[in-house]
Amino acid sequence: MSKKKHKTNLKKADSRPVSGSAPRSAKQPASQSASQPASQAASRSAARAASRPASKPASKTLYWILGGLALLAVIVTAGVLVLQNGRGLNTAAAATLPKEISVQEAYAKRQDGAFILDVRQPEEWVDVHVPGSTLIPLGELDSRLSELPKDKEIVVLCRSGNRSQEGRDILTNAGFTQVTSVSGGINDWQSSGYETVTGP
Repeated sequence: MSKKKHKTNLKKADSRPVSGSAPRSAKQPASQSASQPASQAASRSAARAASRPASKPASKTLYWILGGLALLAVIVTAGVLVLQNGRGLNTAAAATLPKEISVQEAYAKRQDGAFILDVRQPEEWVDVHVPGSTLIPLGELDSRLSELPKDKEIVVLCRSGNRSQEGRDILTNAGFTQVTSVSGGINDWQSSGYETVTGP
């Protein structure tokens, strides 16, 4: 009996599974198939997380570049406008003559091509006047402004310098900017020895 029991026990022992062999090999494919989707999802999440921070700095950099270019364009435009306005002011200042000049200055301007306007009366003009000057009596000046050039300096002349100041003011109020009056008038012109003519 003891020998039979011993053989039976050996058979039972042989039929028992060895721990860590067959069961583990049977479970391994299941664990691997379960871990693959998890690993794939984890890698996708990591890729998304890595791509998001990279896109934001790139977009911010682009915004900064565009903003800088726009600011630069505004600064350049403002600078150009300031320069143009400054040049316009300098031109206007250069074109504006002093209210009164001497006969010596008037003679120099005549030599440079200035328009000499005599505002005396016709009989005074016949007695003596500056060669090349134009006669428009002071009382007629308002109605004859169209006869005067706007692209030349106008030097207003009278007998002694009083009426020429009035004529200058009339022209200035009418929008002429290159206008001046001769101090001393035709009297100082003659006494300085500058050329004069007579007759109509």
